[in-house]
Amino acid sequence: MRDQAASIQREMSDLASQLDQALAAGQLLASSRQNIDLLLRGSASPVAAAAVAELAAAGQWEELNDRFFKTLAFGTGGLRGRTIGRVVTAAESGNGGPNGRPEHPCAGTATMNFFNLSRAVRGMIAYAKRHVGTAREPKLVFAHDTRHFSRDFAEFCAKTAAELGCDALLFDSGRSTPELSFSIREFRADAGVMLTASHNPAHDNGFKAYFNDGAQIVEPHASAIIAEVNALESEIYEPLPAAEQGRVTAIGAEIDRRYMDRLKSLLMRPELLEGPATRVVYTNLPGVGGVIIVPMLRELGFEVITVPEQDIQDGRFPTVESPNPENAPALKMAIDLAVKEGAEIVIGTDPDNDRMGVAVRDSKGGMVLLTGNQIGSLMAWYRVKTAFEIGWLNDATRARALFVKTYVTTELQRAIADRFGIGVVDTLTGFKYIAEKLRKYEDAIPADKKGGDYRSLDEATTRALRLEYSRFFLFGGEESYGYLGCDFVRDKDGNGAAVMFAEVAAYAKSVGKTLAELLDDIFVEFGYHDERGKSLVMEGADGASKIQALAASYSADPPVEVDGSAVATIRDFATQDLFDAEGDALPKEKMLFVDLADGRSFAVRPSGTEPKIKFYLFGKAAPSADLAGSKARVGASLDSLWSAIEADAKRRMA
Repeated sequence: MRDQAASIQREMSDLASQLDQALAAGQLLASSRQNIDLLLRGSASPVAAAAVAELAAAGQWEELNDRFFKTLAFGTGGLRGRTIGRVVTAAESGNGGPNGRPEHPCAGTATMNFFNLSRAVRGMIAYAKRHVGTAREPKLVFAHDTRHFSRDFAEFCAKTAAELGCDALLFDSGRSTPELSFSIREFRADAGVMLTASHNPAHDNGFKAYFNDGAQIVEPHASAIIAEVNALESEIYEPLPAAEQGRVTAIGAEIDRRYMDRLKSLLMRPELLEGPATRVVYTNLPGVGGVIIVPMLRELGFEVITVPEQDIQDGRFPTVESPNPENAPALKMAIDLAVKEGAEIVIGTDPDNDRMGVAVRDSKGGMVLLTGNQIGSLMAWYRVKTAFEIGWLNDATRARALFVKTYVTTELQRAIADRFGIGVVDTLTGFKYIAEKLRKYEDAIPADKKGGDYRSLDEATTRALRLEYSRFFLFGGEESYGYLGCDFVRDKDGNGAAVMFAEVAAYAKSVGKTLAELLDDIFVEFGYHDERGKSLVMEGADGASKIQALAASYSADPPVEVDGSAVATIRDFATQDLFDAEGDALPKEKMLFVDLADGRSFAVRPSGTEPKIKFYLFGKAAPSADLAGSKARVGASLDSLWSAIEADAKRRMA
């Protein structure tokens, strides 16, 4: 035993010497060297040390820098990072795992593994206990999607919560992010976690943190939880005595039923479904969306056809290059099936089913993809129009109704809202900010009017309360394929979006139009709006540094002219004190919004969850019967704008 301990000590000393030499030679970043020590001191697994030693012995300094240049921090989507490295060590491969994955997640402080997971969930538990006080123990809900290690991570989180004195509710198998949000509210839980990396590549995973309102964590809770997490330098913890521990309870079918019943309230004109069934092709790419969407749409009377090869739950996402429904190739199999089966629409959702993409028939019978802005605008237009037709809204109540969208979501929705006389509030990017507004509107209702428990009230009752005492959220969303039409879920909801969009499809069918024709009618009436989402991808430690430098350059050296047009206004969300339409101060965010004198606009911001810097381009034309001409002119102007922005970005990075 003494010889073994001496051998391990020598190996660690040799490793430290190797790392120090690499640091001195400029091969290893100072932050990486520091974080390697942090992991080796705080990891309970021998895999971490073995993986680092393998990579160092092989001279894989770039891989080590990518894994250790930082520690994961909460962004707009919580924690997110690689769980399978670009280089997989023998120690991590082990005996292998399900679906061809390694046995162990990749070692690193900038990656998703049990070291970071333990710190994150224990930080949340500590804050939840402090928030609840001594009256009772906290209750937490845990859900996961189909990604590599998602089930392992969820079980670990639930076990940790129970051993530290909390009651943990753990879904019996993969479920969607919006159902987690709904469940936190239904079970009156104190917090929740979704183990997912949403639409990221298969090698990633993540940790989405939610608070007691069912929304992702925002300030002041976010900073407090981060402080708790950062105070932990080890994944090792001491369980409480058995008598003081909580318990883990499996949940599933019963909460599914409650959620589906509530989703039915999203239908505004159920009678539209009494005619010939609308034929829908659905794919879950292959994630968890089919758990709710398929039986839900069938219950509502839609004819649902699924893509057999994508019905499975498989974290490899073997049939797509990227499980992102905003990318055309991801929906190809579903579109091909729709053509074969004569379906009217295609619906696809990402692995955790919070985003929804669609393809629809055009006037010639072909299938065309819609953008997130177009999908959202169709639903926004239909819901506000129908709200007046069925009496949800009238002249006396319209001033209290509103859309809530992000700043980088199309202004077409503002044009629609203005025509109907309802409000629009813009938020920062990240659905948690839309959810923050929903909490504000709920809290504004007098306590004595809520009957003691707002969450137990039906939709008609809560709608009446919001219209009388607060603001009525009619629809909200973001350009990145996230939508919401209720307040019983506090995150973007692919399930609810599928129900709402399917109703729009049934409406279009009832008036003898395709959805593409319906969208063109909206453009003619409200003006043609076109938006482009562009990005520059820069991965790893070096890429992260370049992204931050490029983002900062726009604040330090803002443009004065772009593509031949003078800059009219600049909103720098990182440095200026800005307020939304309701007068609420906006948190500081690294985003710059530029309005040009010729009516075009663009925004630039580093992604909070992916290794890229994003650019959002906006163009529009006045209402006109010459829609083809408007589309051509606006499209060409945005092509030209992107060329200018891209050239300027390269200059800034030179």
